[in-house]
Amino acid sequence: MDLRAELLKSIWYAFTALDVEKSGKVSKSQLKVLSHNLYTVLCIPHDPVALEEHFRDDDDGPVSSQGYMPYLNKYILDKVEEGAFVKENFDELCWTLTAKKNYKPDRNGNSVVSHQDAFKLWCLFNFLSEDKYPLVMVPDEVEYLLKKICTAMNVELNSCELDDYLSQEPQGQGGLTVWQFLDMVNSGRFLRGIEQEAISMAVEEVYQEVIEDVLKQARSPHILGWGTSSILLPPHSDLHVSRAQGYLWKKGQLRRNWSERWFMLKPSVLSYYMSEERKEKKGSIALDKHCCVEVLPDRDGKRCMFCVKTLSRTYEMSASDTRQRQEWTLAIQTAIRLQAEGKKSLHKDLKQKRREQREQREQRKAAKEEEMQRLKQLQEEKERKLQELELLKEAQRQAEILLQEEEQRRRQQHEEMQRTLEIQLREAEQARASMQAEMVLKEAEAERQRKRIVELEDMQERLQEALQQEVKARQDEEAVRYAQARLLAEEEEKLKQLMKLKEDQEEYIIRTQREKQVLKQEMENKNKCLEEAQKQLEEVRVNRQRVDLDVMAAQRKLRQASTNVKHWNVQMNRLMHPIGPGDKRTNVSGGVFAGYQPLLSRRDSSLK
Repeated sequence: MDLRAELLKSIWYAFTALDVEKSGKVSKSQLKVLSHNLYTVLCIPHDPVALEEHFRDDDDGPVSSQGYMPYLNKYILDKVEEGAFVKENFDELCWTLTAKKNYKPDRNGNSVVSHQDAFKLWCLFNFLSEDKYPLVMVPDEVEYLLKKICTAMNVELNSCELDDYLSQEPQGQGGLTVWQFLDMVNSGRFLRGIEQEAISMAVEEVYQEVIEDVLKQARSPHILGWGTSSILLPPHSDLHVSRAQGYLWKKGQLRRNWSERWFMLKPSVLSYYMSEERKEKKGSIALDKHCCVEVLPDRDGKRCMFCVKTLSRTYEMSASDTRQRQEWTLAIQTAIRLQAEGKKSLHKDLKQKRREQREQREQRKAAKEEEMQRLKQLQEEKERKLQELELLKEAQRQAEILLQEEEQRRRQQHEEMQRTLEIQLREAEQARASMQAEMVLKEAEAERQRKRIVELEDMQERLQEALQQEVKARQDEEAVRYAQARLLAEEEEKLKQLMKLKEDQEEYIIRTQREKQVLKQEMENKNKCLEEAQKQLEEVRVNRQRVDLDVMAAQRKLRQASTNVKHWNVQMNRLMHPIGPGDKRTNVSGGVFAGYQPLLSRRDSSLK
């Protein structure tokens, strides 16, 4: 729990004490006074301008806790520095405001605790209460605090009686408010027969241990017959308190003499005073993770010696007996361990652990309740399944009866169907015999048709070969014709060039009569070109004659192919006659070969 949360708990009591009408709002004048007092006890520089500006008189009326929180956070809590103020003075301010309205001790003076002890119990309550508003302390923490107080007085707390008391309270199971807790303590129900002074001493001891973080302190031997020392830090349980005899002796640093001092141990410092009233502080030993405690052998007339070593100095001390030395060394080692772990307060750490344990118990309890609920649901589901099973069994019996009736009815239908099938089977046998006779005739007819089809397929293959030869001959003829046309075109082109050369020659002769001598050589060149062109023309004519011969050979091949086609046409017409003996086969044969007639006609026309 950080400092801000601790301060807010006390301020919450002060704010609710000023809420007279219990409307959740406080007048601005009262909040001004409260804020001014908070500035004073928290040692914060006053800011009267911000105070007057925030709480100036207007028509808004009283301020709620939500309206006061922004100012409280910004101008007060954000400026608080830990260690710069006395926490007890701050708590006394808030206690004074809230106790006037809410704390009601016995008017006859029969209260178990004094007003000052009630204030310390209020501080302890705030420390152990949950971080939820309104503040309450759960039953586990109530029992923990009462056990601490009773253990400090060597009295055993009656836990059963406490459980009965909490069960009788309307809100006891959820937790007690501080006023309910104080009423319970003042009732004397758990502290019967104990003097008020003893209770006050126990409350003071628990207050110093929990609130002021005093881990161990020496105690005067004449108070209530107790021992001279009390260790507040438990070795195994945070409720255990052990005691020893005598003051601690400390060896001086300069004069090296031994002096009896009142020692008080906190997590960060070991302080020593002139007396137990703690009015004159003689010094302190700062503890950190670099410190250590060592047991020393007896010397200089002192026994049960030990020392605390820091980085700068070694402090030698002597206890009255071995047990007291063991208690102090254990307590100091624990304080050093807290500093090494970065923990400022032992009881804050213990409180957090207890809270985690409660949360784990709650989680286990919730899990157990969830498991019980699940088991209950499974039991209900099981009962429902059993009922459904009974219904299914009844339905099964009804179904078996219906099944038997259906089976008998189906058996009768089966017998009738069997008789019908036997009649149909005899008729089918007769039909099968007639069909077999007809199939023999059909198979003979099919055999003849297959032979005819084989002959036609053979003829078709030979016709296709003849057609392929004819197509090839036509392709050769087309290639020859194309070559002939190309040669003719080349011959015409050469003739045109020759004519053009002749024209050019005549023009040159007419125009260049006067230049005959000069152009004679050119004429000779032209004549040479003309001769070459004539040679090429002769070659083209020879090629043309060769192509004509090839064309004639292709025409002979074509006439031969036409002769072969006509021969095959004659053979085809001879095979086209029907086989007999029925008219249907004649029509079928005609339909099979009817498709060949147009093709043969087109082929004859193309050959012609």
